[in-house]
Order: sequence, then structure tokens, then C-alpha cells
Amino acid sequence: MATALPAPPGSALEFAEKNFRPAAVETDLYEWWERSGFFTPDEGNPNRPFVMMLPLPNITGDLHLGHALGFGGYEDLMARWHRMKGEPTLWMPGTDHAGIIAQYVVEQELA
Repeated sequence: MATALPAPPGSALEFAEKNFRPAAVETDLYEWWERSGFFTPDEGNPNRPFVMMLPLPNITGDLHLGHALGFGGYEDLMARWHRMKGEPTLWMPGTDHAGIIAQYVVEQELA
């Protein structure tokens, strides 16, 4: 998708307030994204799609650096990289039945 689009309403210097108020710009910005087709797949794109389907990490012991790199960091980097290359990209994070019950148990122990 080409990025040479006009700036969305409410995104220029008119919002030079001391404190940023997201609600002041989110509605117009989101509507602009929808009108511009950012959420619409380009079915005519000749590039091979890149898809990642990932469950949330399971509880496998003590947290380590791999947990930080695994969920969120590395996957986000890969999805953004493939999008920048012009490939149709789907990153679908999720969970599974074991992850839901494990989260419940941990929350009960922490409460």
C-alpha cells in the first residue's frame, strides 16, 4: 500500500497542547485509517503472504529473557518487517485451553 496519503484530520500542529489527549484525535484518526483502506486486505497483491499464528506462552518455570523476546517483541518485529516489504501480513496472537486455566491458577495464587 502506498504511504503518500494526505495527513489525517487532527494530526498536524493544531494539537500542540502541553498534555496529549488521545481521545481528541483517536476517532478521526481511526476513521481516516478505515477510509484509507488500512484494514482492507489487498487481494491483488502478488507477494506471498506472511502469517504467524501464536498461542500465548505457557508457564514453563522461571521467567527469562526468552519470554520477553518470544511474546510480543520478536513477533511484532517480524510482522512489521514483512508489512514494510509489502507482503500481506497476518499476526494472530491468541491463547489455548491450557493457557486460560494456567492464567486462572496463577491469578488465584496471587490474589
